[in-house]
Amino acid sequence: MEEKTRKKRHGDRRDGYWLRDLDSMHAFTPYLFPNRTENEAFIQEQAEITNLMAFLEEKNQGRTEHKYSPFHVIIAALNKCIHLRPRMNRFVKGLRMYQRHKVTMAFVVKKKFHDDSHEALAFIEFEPTDTIDSIFDKIIAEVTDFREEKRQDNSTDVMDTLLKLPRFLLRFIVWFLKKLDFSGKVPNDLIKTDPNYATVFLSNLGSIKLNAAYHHLNNWGTNSVFVVVGEIHKAPFYDDEGNVTMRKALNLGITLDERIADGYYYAQTIKLLKHLIQNPELLDLPANVEVEL
Repeated sequence: MEEKTRKKRHGDRRDGYWLRDLDSMHAFTPYLFPNRTENEAFIQEQAEITNLMAFLEEKNQGRTEHKYSPFHVIIAALNKCIHLRPRMNRFVKGLRMYQRHKVTMAFVVKKKFHDDSHEALAFIEFEPTDTIDSIFDKIIAEVTDFREEKRQDNSTDVMDTLLKLPRFLLRFIVWFLKKLDFSGKVPNDLIKTDPNYATVFLSNLGSIKLNAAYHHLNNWGTNSVFVVVGEIHKAPFYDDEGNVTMRKALNLGITLDERIADGYYYAQTIKLLKHLIQNPELLDLPANVEVEL
């Protein structure tokens, strides 16, 4: 991506460059509404997944473990959307809007499916040349490491260390880190796997048999898009003549920072996302290959 090789200028951050030529409305809005949680737009969409399930069945032929799942398709579809719709990779911090240098996604990994199991935070960078197969390989490698206890994520290590401090000192450190966060000066070793600094933070509630729902954004970090993936279910779909059929579907709950783009841009992005989910063979192509809608 151009952003990775762009020369750093005064006002740019380590993780993104300052968008100096914004229209006045988008440039001024952060001064009126400085907190990300004041600017949430929530969208709930239902996607029909008949083609997706057939696609997964073909991908998983001969596999006995590490199978492709709808979650992998959704991550690949999001990666393609963001590479083709780069305004979705913007964030507002320190009263300015920035274009992020990388496309990153984060999600919680449950090490075992029981009440007392610990969790880890997966944080993965994706490329414009990634296909669903390379994305699948990256996700499986990350998740396997955590579930086999080969390593612990950096964010959990940092929190474990800080929680050993007295409360008064920990409160001061968190206050100071928030000041650094305003200007993008938090040490990278502390936040390099923090999901609140990812392009997209995902929650796969379908894996624990829950439906998609609203999830808030956070003021800490730079994350502007939160996606909740729901459980696969049967839903009615109508054709042009009004005939109804029951088909498999899943819901997505998408929370956006409305300051990073306008409603039309969001609508076209959601349209592309649903098109990719319903036509997953397009994800066999690199993420930066254009798609006709």
